[in-house]
Amino acid sequence: MKKIQMGFALVLSGFLGLVHAVTLPGPVVSADWLAANQSQVQILEVRGDVISYTRAPEFDIDKKTGKKFLVEVGGHIPDSTLLDFKKVRADRIIDGKKIKYLIPEKADFEKIIQAVGINSDKPIVLVPVGLDISDIDEALRAYWQFKVYGEDNLAVLDGGMAGWLSEGRDFSLAASTKSSGTWVGKGERKELIASSEQVSVASKSGKSTLIDARQPAQYFGLNKRDYVGAYGHIAGAKELAPELLAKPEKGALYFWDKNTYNALFVANGMNPKMPAISYCNSGHLAAGAWFVMSELVGNKATKLYDGSLYLWTLEGRPLVGLPLN
Repeated sequence: MKKIQMGFALVLSGFLGLVHAVTLPGPVVSADWLAANQSQVQILEVRGDVISYTRAPEFDIDKKTGKKFLVEVGGHIPDSTLLDFKKVRADRIIDGKKIKYLIPEKADFEKIIQAVGINSDKPIVLVPVGLDISDIDEALRAYWQFKVYGEDNLAVLDGGMAGWLSEGRDFSLAASTKSSGTWVGKGERKELIASSEQVSVASKSGKSTLIDARQPAQYFGLNKRDYVGAYGHIAGAKELAPELLAKPEKGALYFWDKNTYNALFVANGMNPKMPAISYCNSGHLAAGAWFVMSELVGNKATKLYDGSLYLWTLEGRPLVGLPLN
């Protein structure tokens, strides 16, 4: 009889665990939501500046108002773990050429995520620094890679760590001590990755919107990154400056609502309902445009050109820009 009771108790415990399992409200969560559900999710801080994870944040006092404001992000949300953005992407061989900054092979990405203690079958909340669109795009690039490998139980913290600190919430300076995790990809969504040939077809046919997610000066060919082989943009691409993708508020950057993004795309000459491909120099800033179009606007026919202009120009493909003397 005792064995039957113990068995029933285990089954009941498991059932209650399922009943109380938290459901993410969408691709973006607020600091209020995360604080209320902190113990039921895995918090993954995505940073290029890994030293800041254990460095104290810096605050200053506004001389006019006497209020404290955030100057530099430091520390992390308690019980989070750190993902070094420099390890998120990898070198891969494409048509005999070594290409940098690409999404790792599935098995390699699994090892990266397992190494920082992330497990399967529990929601993951990605936390950017939240002070600059470039650092937000670090988290969104990781988000895209998770999605490529079949992970849907995933969200991004609106405002990032900057918003969390600016609201006076608790933080930790302790190093992460999590043991190896069990996360594995559930598939491989190749439809989220655009090839050079697909970009070329979109450029010529106009049947897919090409979104250039770089600064206007690079789009028009006034300057370029040193690893990109030419000036300008892919013919037919529409420019969407990265600073348009988030609004500054209370010391951090926050996403706009869906209607604002729809209006923003239209104002920049894009139909938010058309298939789209985002690109930048290396596939970093392109993740922001992809996230907004795919996850916030809801256009699931959106791809990211992983190699972006680094691969495009390495293949000798043309760019167009302003005629300069």
